[in-house]
Amino acid sequence: MSSHAFAAASCLSLLLLVVLSPCESLLPPSLTRTSGVSRAFSPSVLRRPLRPLASPLHMVATAPPPTKSEQQAPKVYECDDDLQKCVEVDACDEVQCRTSLDVRIHGTWYNLSGWRKAHPAGAHWIDWYDGRDASEVMDAFHSAKARGMWQRLPKSSAESVALLRETVPEDTETQKNFRLLREQLEEEGWWERDIGHECRLVGIWIAMAIGAATTAHTAPFASICLTSLCFTQAGWLGHDYIHGVDKWSDRLRFFCPLCAGLGITWWSDKHNKHHALTNEMGVDEDIATDPFLYSWAPDPENDSPLRKFQHIWFFVPFSALFALWRYDTLMVTVDSIEQKRPETKKELFMLMTHYAVVLTFLPPSVYIPAIFVSGLISALIVTPTHQNEEFFEEYQPDWVAAQFTSTRNAVTNNPFSEWIWGGMQYQLEHHLFPSMPRSKYPSLKPILQKFAEDNQIPGGYRESGEFQILYDNWELYRDVANADAVVGAPASRGDGQLGAIDLGFSPAAGGFKI
Repeated sequence: MSSHAFAAASCLSLLLLVVLSPCESLLPPSLTRTSGVSRAFSPSVLRRPLRPLASPLHMVATAPPPTKSEQQAPKVYECDDDLQKCVEVDACDEVQCRTSLDVRIHGTWYNLSGWRKAHPAGAHWIDWYDGRDASEVMDAFHSAKARGMWQRLPKSSAESVALLRETVPEDTETQKNFRLLREQLEEEGWWERDIGHECRLVGIWIAMAIGAATTAHTAPFASICLTSLCFTQAGWLGHDYIHGVDKWSDRLRFFCPLCAGLGITWWSDKHNKHHALTNEMGVDEDIATDPFLYSWAPDPENDSPLRKFQHIWFFVPFSALFALWRYDTLMVTVDSIEQKRPETKKELFMLMTHYAVVLTFLPPSVYIPAIFVSGLISALIVTPTHQNEEFFEEYQPDWVAAQFTSTRNAVTNNPFSEWIWGGMQYQLEHHLFPSMPRSKYPSLKPILQKFAEDNQIPGGYRESGEFQILYDNWELYRDVANADAVVGAPASRGDGQLGAIDLGFSPAAGGFKI
């Protein structure tokens, strides 16, 4: 073995020892938010019409008119971090008064006003569910331990519950049946990870990383290809481990920042929001790609001359995806350290280690092209599974039906494609059960096909061939490029609704103007 190979192997072994060392989960995958109404945005030039999934749900005041005694001394709950103790305290101080923050979880309304600041992933996730049902996202993103804690939360007042029941839709039969399905899958052990399968995937990644390092100076083109695949596959593996709630995922939680250069905190904030509010216009950052790429014809005020050519040059912004993610990662990580969010200093250390190792073994002539090639590969995989489906102008109360109607799977036709897609070809399975190991998704597919049929999901279980879904995505860009601007079309970063991108602290807030 050459000196380069020996050094690369030694360094990779060291890094994996760091990652595999026991550590607490960085962020219990966060709750997410959503707002008021449910309506599909389906201009004829973009997509076929779809009936609304649920009746409109508007923002409500969750506190009833105060009684005389309440006017004198209003009270709210204050809870500790572990929800072991919740006590009533005065709602008002010298500056302001806090109101109740009511969230429904499995049919019961809870007042989270006293616990929102203690939520490990941030108070904003709790705020986004005021007056809404959070059952599915609570189950989807949290460990069994975390899911057992909500039962200790203080319940909402009878007056608030009465008011909410008048305005918030009841759970649909689809939601109820999905919860039964989830219980059945949990009892059958679908969240048990196949360690042999995981070791094979990590082993392939290590072999590619060593190959990239040893060929960096002797065969740079080969090294660029291997490095690109390394970055892409590190992203898919890290994605699986950040979502995961098992011990293996806990140990490999930092694989993503260490091996892909992508941050856990940034990923959790952006990606879990995408999971909870998939294709909600103005809220889901994954479809807010203008002014470089438009997924629907915009309002003239939000238009750009670039739109007319997007189907010709789409591969350019696609290629910049990984570079943009890395930049956003550093911005969010530094900001999170200032906010004293959990484990972010360790996250920054892993990111710095990543850059130190990569820049030691890879010259810029390899590293920089690989960033853009990996961005192109990743964008070609993650983009078409949602952009070809329904967009929603407003909040969808039926989270389960919304996932089915906003998601399309890709059917791969060879082992290499099955590997390089990194589980994202099973996009629906992943969106409905994000913490389930991706190795389970092929077996889950027929179960979800039957669920869609039994529950009469609009459009059913959606899937297309891997090349057809890519062509459909290009066709969407072409059709939008040729369409006229639409006065009143939803803004990609929100119009002030709950959870709007422009109202948050994401790097995507404000967007670009060209």
